[in-house]
Amino acid sequence: MNRKPHRNGRGLFLGAVLGAVVGYFAGRALGNPAIGLVLGLLAGAALLYRVNPGPWKRR
Repeated sequence: MNRKPHRNGRGLFLGAVLGAVVGYFAGRALGNPAIGLVLGLLAGAALLYRVNPGPWKRR
């Protein structure tokens, strides 16, 4: 059985954007917004890529 690999572009994009925003403000509070932005981007993208918020088109 050949299964198509799971690709979740919406979760990747949404996680990157939300993670970057949250990471920026967390990093700003700790003194370095650039590092917070990068770490938040990576963590958010990885988390929402796995959670899978659903397809773009609903029927």
